[in-house]
Amino acid sequence: MEEEATRAVADSEAAVGRGSSRSERARDQSDLEGIAPGVQQAERACGVDRCQEANGKTDAAVCGTDDVAAGRRFRVRDRVGRANLRREIDIEDENAAADRTGIFTTGIVSTREGCKIALFFTGRQHAGENLRDILAERAAVMKAPIQMCDALSRNLPKLPEKLEVIVSHCLAHARRRFVEVTPNFPEACRHVLEALAEVYNHDALAQERSLSPEERLLFHQQRSGPVMDELHTWLRAQLEEKKVEPNSGLGGAITYLLKYWERLTLFLRHAGAPVDNNVCERALKRAILHRKNSLFYKTENGAHVGDVFMSLIHSAELCGANPFDYLTELQRHADELKENPSQWMPWNYRSTLQRAEAAINSG
Repeated sequence: MEEEATRAVADSEAAVGRGSSRSERARDQSDLEGIAPGVQQAERACGVDRCQEANGKTDAAVCGTDDVAAGRRFRVRDRVGRANLRREIDIEDENAAADRTGIFTTGIVSTREGCKIALFFTGRQHAGENLRDILAERAAVMKAPIQMCDALSRNLPKLPEKLEVIVSHCLAHARRRFVEVTPNFPEACRHVLEALAEVYNHDALAQERSLSPEERLLFHQQRSGPVMDELHTWLRAQLEEKKVEPNSGLGGAITYLLKYWERLTLFLRHAGAPVDNNVCERALKRAILHRKNSLFYKTENGAHVGDVFMSLIHSAELCGANPFDYLTELQRHADELKENPSQWMPWNYRSTLQRAEAAINSG
Protein backbone atom coordinates (compact mmCIF):
# COMPACT_ATOMS: atom_id res chain seq x y z
CA MET A 1 0.00 0.00 0.00
CA GLU A 2 1.29 3.44 -0.81
CA GLU A 3 2.46 5.53 2.08
CA GLU A 4 0.02 8.17 3.14
CA ALA A 5 0.92 11.82 3.19
CA THR A 6 -0.94 14.57 4.96
CA ARG A 7 -1.03 18.29 4.68
CA ALA A 8 -1.85 21.14 6.92
CA VAL A 9 -4.66 22.78 8.81
CA ALA A 10 -5.17 26.19 10.32
CA ASP A 11 -7.13 27.46 13.33
CA SER A 12 -9.17 30.60 13.29
CA GLU A 13 -10.36 32.19 16.50
CA ALA A 14 -14.04 33.07 16.36
CA ALA A 15 -16.66 34.56 18.64
CA VAL A 16 -19.26 31.85 19.18
CA GLY A 17 -21.80 32.09 21.99
CA ARG A 18 -21.57 29.24 24.45
CA GLY A 19 -25.21 29.24 25.48
CA SER A 20 -27.72 27.34 23.36
CA SER A 21 -31.35 26.67 24.16
CA ARG A 22 -32.93 23.26 23.78
CA SER A 23 -35.07 24.48 20.88
CA GLU A 24 -32.04 25.91 19.10
CA ARG A 25 -30.13 22.68 19.49
CA ALA A 26 -33.07 20.68 18.20
CA ARG A 27 -33.49 22.99 15.21
CA ASP A 28 -29.79 22.82 14.37
CA GLN A 29 -29.76 19.06 14.72
CA SER A 30 -32.72 18.65 12.41
CA ASP A 31 -30.71 20.27 9.63
CA LEU A 32 -28.39 17.28 9.67
CA GLU A 33 -31.04 14.61 9.19
CA GLY A 34 -30.60 12.57 6.06
CA ILE A 35 -26.95 13.28 5.39
CA ALA A 36 -25.49 13.19 8.90
CA PRO A 37 -24.68 9.44 9.00
CA GLY A 38 -22.24 9.60 6.11
CA VAL A 39 -20.79 12.94 7.14
CA GLN A 40 -20.16 11.92 10.72
CA GLN A 41 -18.39 8.79 9.53
CA ALA A 42 -16.35 10.88 7.13
CA GLU A 43 -15.33 13.18 9.97
CA ARG A 44 -14.19 10.20 12.00
CA ALA A 45 -12.26 8.65 9.14
CA CYS A 46 -10.51 11.49 7.33
CA GLY A 47 -7.43 10.09 5.63
CA VAL A 48 -6.02 9.76 2.20
CA ASP A 49 -2.61 10.00 0.73
CA ARG A 50 -2.40 13.67 1.55
CA CYS A 51 -4.12 15.49 4.35
CA GLN A 52 -3.96 19.10 5.29
CA GLU A 53 -5.53 21.05 8.03
CA ALA A 54 -5.50 24.66 9.00
CA ASN A 55 -6.64 26.64 12.00
CA GLY A 56 -7.56 30.27 11.76
CA LYS A 57 -5.25 31.61 14.36
CA THR A 58 -2.95 30.11 11.95
CA ASP A 59 -2.37 26.75 13.46
CA ALA A 60 -1.57 24.05 10.98
CA ALA A 61 -1.47 20.29 11.10
CA VAL A 62 -2.32 17.17 9.13
CA CYS A 63 -4.00 13.77 9.14
CA GLY A 64 -4.50 10.50 7.25
CA THR A 65 -6.91 7.54 6.84
CA ASP A 66 -7.87 4.36 5.14
CA ASP A 67 -7.91 3.05 1.58
CA VAL A 68 -10.70 4.92 -0.20
CA ALA A 69 -10.42 3.04 -3.48
CA ALA A 70 -10.90 -0.28 -1.74
CA GLY A 71 -13.91 1.03 0.14
CA ARG A 72 -12.28 0.64 3.54
CA ARG A 73 -12.38 4.32 4.43
CA PHE A 74 -14.68 4.00 7.38
CA ARG A 75 -13.56 0.67 8.76
CA VAL A 76 -12.76 0.63 12.47
CA ARG A 77 -10.26 -1.83 13.83
CA ASP A 78 -8.97 -2.59 17.32
CA ARG A 79 -12.03 -1.11 19.01
CA VAL A 80 -10.90 -1.83 22.57
CA GLY A 81 -7.50 -0.25 22.05
CA ARG A 82 -9.03 2.78 20.40
CA ALA A 83 -11.57 3.16 23.20
CA ASN A 84 -8.74 3.34 25.73
CA LEU A 85 -6.92 5.79 23.49
CA ARG A 86 -10.02 7.98 23.20
CA ARG A 87 -10.40 7.91 27.00
CA GLU A 88 -6.84 9.20 27.41
CA ILE A 89 -7.45 11.92 24.84
CA ASP A 90 -10.76 13.00 26.40
CA ILE A 91 -9.14 13.42 29.82
CA GLU A 92 -6.34 15.46 28.28
CA ASP A 93 -8.85 17.57 26.34
CA GLU A 94 -10.81 18.42 29.50
CA ASN A 95 -7.67 19.69 31.19
CA ALA A 96 -6.52 21.69 28.16
CA ALA A 97 -9.89 23.22 27.31
CA ALA A 98 -10.60 24.32 30.86
CA ASP A 99 -8.33 27.36 30.50
CA ARG A 100 -9.51 28.39 27.02
CA THR A 101 -12.18 30.92 26.26
CA GLY A 102 -11.72 31.31 22.50
CA ILE A 103 -13.33 29.28 19.74
CA PHE A 104 -11.23 28.00 16.84
CA THR A 105 -12.15 26.74 13.39
CA THR A 106 -9.89 24.03 12.02
CA GLY A 107 -9.85 23.06 8.36
CA ILE A 108 -8.45 19.76 7.11
CA VAL A 109 -7.88 18.71 3.51
CA SER A 110 -7.13 15.05 2.92
CA THR A 111 -6.05 13.76 -0.48
CA ARG A 112 -5.38 10.35 -1.97
CA GLU A 113 -4.90 9.58 -5.66
CA GLY A 114 -6.61 12.80 -6.66
CA CYS A 115 -9.60 12.33 -4.34
CA LYS A 116 -9.93 15.11 -1.78
CA ILE A 117 -11.97 15.60 1.38
CA ALA A 118 -12.24 18.86 3.29
CA LEU A 119 -13.25 18.78 6.95
CA PHE A 120 -13.94 21.72 9.24
CA PHE A 121 -14.12 21.63 13.03
CA THR A 122 -15.19 24.49 15.32
CA GLY A 123 -14.48 24.35 19.04
CA ARG A 124 -11.90 24.99 21.73
CA GLN A 125 -9.29 22.63 20.32
CA HIS A 126 -6.30 23.73 18.29
CA ALA A 127 -5.28 22.19 14.97
CA GLY A 128 -2.90 19.66 16.50
CA GLU A 129 -5.56 18.41 18.89
CA ASN A 130 -8.13 18.00 16.12
CA LEU A 131 -5.56 16.15 14.05
CA ARG A 132 -4.78 13.87 16.97
CA ASP A 133 -8.46 12.95 17.25
CA ILE A 134 -8.54 12.03 13.58
CA LEU A 135 -5.36 9.98 13.78
CA ALA A 136 -6.86 8.05 16.70
CA GLU A 137 -9.52 6.75 14.28
CA ARG A 138 -7.04 5.42 11.72
CA ALA A 139 -6.39 1.72 11.33
CA ALA A 140 -3.36 0.76 13.42
CA VAL A 141 -1.79 -1.20 10.54
CA MET A 142 -1.48 1.85 8.31
CA LYS A 143 1.83 3.61 7.84
CA ALA A 144 2.46 6.96 9.46
CA PRO A 145 1.07 9.86 7.41
CA ILE A 146 2.95 13.02 6.53
CA GLN A 147 1.80 16.10 8.40
CA MET A 148 2.27 19.34 6.48
CA CYS A 149 2.05 22.53 8.51
CA ASP A 150 3.96 25.62 9.51
CA ALA A 151 6.28 25.59 12.52
CA LEU A 152 3.74 26.75 15.11
CA SER A 153 3.98 24.36 18.06
CA ARG A 154 0.23 23.96 18.57
CA ASN A 155 -0.05 22.54 15.06
CA LEU A 156 1.78 19.41 16.17
CA PRO A 157 -0.39 16.77 17.87
CA LYS A 158 0.68 15.23 21.15
CA LEU A 159 0.29 11.60 20.18
CA PRO A 160 0.27 8.42 22.26
CA GLU A 161 3.06 5.95 21.55
CA LYS A 162 0.86 3.97 19.16
CA LEU A 163 0.45 6.93 16.82
CA GLU A 164 3.05 8.83 14.83
CA VAL A 165 3.31 11.28 11.96
CA ILE A 166 6.08 12.38 9.64
CA VAL A 167 6.24 16.15 10.00
CA SER A 168 6.82 18.38 7.00
CA HIS A 169 6.78 22.16 7.06
CA CYS A 170 5.33 24.55 4.49
CA LEU A 171 7.91 26.06 2.15
CA ALA A 172 5.51 28.88 1.28
CA HIS A 173 5.61 30.09 4.90
CA ALA A 174 9.41 30.22 4.80
CA ARG A 175 9.34 31.99 1.44
CA ARG A 176 6.90 34.59 2.74
CA ARG A 177 9.43 35.72 5.36
CA PHE A 178 11.81 36.75 2.60
CA VAL A 179 9.06 38.44 0.61
CA GLU A 180 8.21 40.59 3.63
CA VAL A 181 11.77 41.94 4.00
CA THR A 182 12.53 42.32 0.29
CA PRO A 183 12.27 46.16 0.37
CA ASN A 184 15.12 46.30 2.92
CA PHE A 185 17.29 43.49 1.52
CA PRO A 186 16.50 43.32 -2.23
CA GLU A 187 19.60 41.50 -3.51
CA ALA A 188 19.76 38.80 -0.86
CA CYS A 189 16.02 38.16 -0.97
CA ARG A 190 16.09 37.98 -4.76
CA HIS A 191 18.69 35.20 -4.57
CA VAL A 192 16.52 33.14 -2.21
CA LEU A 193 13.25 33.77 -4.03
CA GLU A 194 14.72 32.85 -7.42
CA ALA A 195 16.02 29.57 -5.99
CA LEU A 196 12.64 28.73 -4.50
CA ALA A 197 10.97 29.70 -7.78
CA GLU A 198 12.99 26.97 -9.50
CA VAL A 199 11.71 24.43 -6.99
CA TYR A 200 8.11 25.49 -7.54
CA ASN A 201 8.62 25.35 -11.30
CA HIS A 202 9.90 21.79 -11.00
CA ASP A 203 6.90 20.83 -8.87
CA ALA A 204 4.54 22.33 -11.47
CA LEU A 205 6.27 20.35 -14.22
CA ALA A 206 5.89 17.15 -12.21
CA GLN A 207 2.18 17.86 -11.83
CA GLU A 208 1.74 18.64 -15.54
CA ARG A 209 3.41 15.35 -16.46
CA SER A 210 1.22 13.45 -13.96
CA LEU A 211 4.24 11.81 -12.35
CA SER A 212 3.70 9.17 -9.70
CA PRO A 213 4.89 10.00 -6.14
CA GLU A 214 8.06 7.94 -6.71
CA GLU A 215 8.72 9.56 -10.10
CA ARG A 216 8.08 13.01 -8.63
CA LEU A 217 10.53 12.29 -5.81
CA LEU A 218 13.25 11.28 -8.27
CA PHE A 219 12.48 14.32 -10.44
CA HIS A 220 12.85 16.68 -7.47
CA GLN A 221 16.02 14.97 -6.33
CA GLN A 222 17.58 15.46 -9.76
CA ARG A 223 16.30 18.99 -10.45
CA SER A 224 15.52 20.62 -7.10
CA GLY A 225 18.15 18.86 -4.98
CA PRO A 226 21.17 20.77 -6.37
CA VAL A 227 19.27 24.06 -6.13
CA MET A 228 18.41 23.52 -2.47
CA ASP A 229 21.94 22.32 -1.64
CA GLU A 230 23.40 25.51 -3.11
CA LEU A 231 20.84 27.60 -1.25
CA HIS A 232 21.61 25.86 2.04
CA THR A 233 25.33 26.56 1.62
CA TRP A 234 24.62 30.21 0.79
CA LEU A 235 22.31 30.66 3.79
CA ARG A 236 24.85 29.24 6.23
CA ALA A 237 27.57 31.45 4.81
CA GLN A 238 25.47 34.58 5.41
CA LEU A 239 25.39 33.90 9.15
CA GLU A 240 28.72 32.16 9.69
CA GLU A 241 30.67 34.82 7.79
CA LYS A 242 28.66 37.55 9.51
CA LYS A 243 27.37 39.01 6.27
CA VAL A 244 23.92 39.39 7.82
CA GLU A 245 22.90 40.65 11.24
CA PRO A 246 21.11 37.69 12.94
CA ASN A 247 18.59 40.00 14.62
CA SER A 248 17.61 41.75 11.39
CA GLY A 249 14.57 40.84 9.33
CA LEU A 250 16.74 38.99 6.82
CA GLY A 251 18.63 37.24 9.60
CA GLY A 252 15.36 36.05 11.12
CA ALA A 253 14.16 34.70 7.77
CA ILE A 254 17.44 32.85 7.21
CA THR A 255 17.42 31.46 10.74
CA TYR A 256 13.87 30.13 10.27
CA LEU A 257 14.78 28.44 7.00
CA LEU A 258 17.90 26.81 8.44
CA LYS A 259 16.23 25.77 11.70
CA TYR A 260 13.50 23.81 9.94
CA TRP A 261 15.50 22.81 6.88
CA GLU A 262 14.94 19.07 7.23
CA ARG A 263 11.16 19.44 7.52
CA LEU A 264 11.01 22.09 4.79
CA THR A 265 12.81 19.81 2.33
CA LEU A 266 11.01 16.54 3.06
CA PHE A 267 9.79 16.54 -0.56
CA LEU A 268 13.40 15.67 -1.51
CA ARG A 269 13.42 12.50 0.62
CA HIS A 270 9.88 11.18 0.88
CA ALA A 271 7.59 10.17 -1.99
CA GLY A 272 4.33 12.10 -1.94
CA ALA A 273 5.49 14.84 0.45
CA PRO A 274 3.98 18.18 -0.61
CA VAL A 275 6.01 21.34 -1.06
CA ASP A 276 3.60 23.62 0.76
CA ASN A 277 0.24 23.87 2.49
CA ASN A 278 -1.50 26.17 0.02
CA VAL A 279 -4.41 23.82 -0.67
CA CYS A 280 -5.40 23.86 2.96
CA GLU A 281 -4.81 27.58 3.37
CA ARG A 282 -7.25 28.19 0.53
CA ALA A 283 -9.77 25.89 2.17
CA LEU A 284 -9.54 27.86 5.40
CA LYS A 285 -10.54 31.01 3.54
CA ARG A 286 -13.98 29.45 3.17
CA ALA A 287 -14.48 29.57 6.91
CA ILE A 288 -13.08 33.09 7.12
CA LEU A 289 -15.37 34.32 4.35
CA HIS A 290 -18.40 32.74 5.99
CA ARG A 291 -17.49 34.31 9.32
CA LYS A 292 -17.18 37.71 7.66
CA ASN A 293 -20.54 37.42 5.91
CA SER A 294 -22.58 35.92 8.74
CA LEU A 295 -20.83 37.48 11.76
CA PHE A 296 -20.08 34.10 13.35
CA TYR A 297 -22.46 31.44 14.68
CA LYS A 298 -24.97 31.93 17.47
CA THR A 299 -24.28 28.62 19.24
CA GLU A 300 -21.55 25.99 19.24
CA ASN A 301 -24.02 23.40 18.01
CA GLY A 302 -24.94 25.73 15.15
CA ALA A 303 -21.24 25.98 14.36
CA HIS A 304 -21.09 22.18 14.18
CA VAL A 305 -23.98 22.12 11.71
CA GLY A 306 -22.22 24.77 9.65
CA ASP A 307 -18.99 22.77 9.73
CA VAL A 308 -20.77 19.69 8.38
CA PHE A 309 -22.28 21.51 5.43
CA MET A 310 -19.10 23.46 4.75
CA SER A 311 -17.19 20.16 4.72
CA LEU A 312 -19.61 18.64 2.23
CA ILE A 313 -19.72 21.67 -0.04
CA HIS A 314 -15.97 22.27 -0.21
CA SER A 315 -15.22 18.56 -0.63
CA ALA A 316 -17.52 18.55 -3.65
CA GLU A 317 -15.79 21.62 -5.07
CA LEU A 318 -12.34 20.10 -4.59
CA CYS A 319 -13.45 17.00 -6.51
CA GLY A 320 -15.07 18.95 -9.35
CA ALA A 321 -18.62 18.00 -8.36
CA ASN A 322 -21.59 20.37 -8.24
CA PRO A 323 -22.21 20.96 -4.50
CA PHE A 324 -25.96 21.54 -4.92
CA ASP A 325 -26.39 18.40 -7.01
CA TYR A 326 -24.26 16.42 -4.55
CA LEU A 327 -26.25 17.51 -1.50
CA THR A 328 -29.52 16.84 -3.33
CA GLU A 329 -28.52 13.27 -4.17
CA LEU A 330 -27.39 12.64 -0.59
CA GLN A 331 -30.82 13.67 0.62
CA ARG A 332 -32.62 11.56 -1.98
CA HIS A 333 -30.56 8.48 -1.16
CA ALA A 334 -30.19 8.88 2.59
CA ASP A 335 -30.86 5.19 3.29
CA GLU A 336 -28.27 4.00 0.76
CA LEU A 337 -25.81 6.58 2.10
CA LYS A 338 -26.23 5.27 5.63
CA GLU A 339 -25.63 1.67 4.52
CA ASN A 340 -22.58 2.35 2.36
CA PRO A 341 -21.13 5.86 2.78
CA SER A 342 -17.92 5.06 0.87
CA GLN A 343 -19.96 4.83 -2.34
CA TRP A 344 -21.37 8.32 -1.89
CA MET A 345 -18.21 10.39 -1.90
CA PRO A 346 -18.03 13.48 -4.17
CA TRP A 347 -15.77 11.65 -6.62
CA ASN A 348 -17.83 8.47 -7.01
CA TYR A 349 -21.48 9.26 -6.23
CA ARG A 350 -22.24 9.77 -9.95
CA SER A 351 -20.94 6.28 -10.74
CA THR A 352 -23.08 4.89 -7.93
CA LEU A 353 -26.16 6.61 -9.37
CA GLN A 354 -25.41 5.26 -12.85
CA ARG A 355 -25.05 1.71 -11.55
CA ALA A 356 -28.33 2.00 -9.67
CA GLU A 357 -30.10 3.34 -12.75
CA ALA A 358 -28.65 0.59 -14.93
CA ALA A 359 -29.80 -2.03 -12.43
CA ILE A 360 -33.35 -0.60 -12.50
CA ASN A 361 -33.43 -0.52 -16.31
CA SER A 362 -32.12 -4.06 -16.65
CA GLY A 363 -34.57 -5.34 -14.05
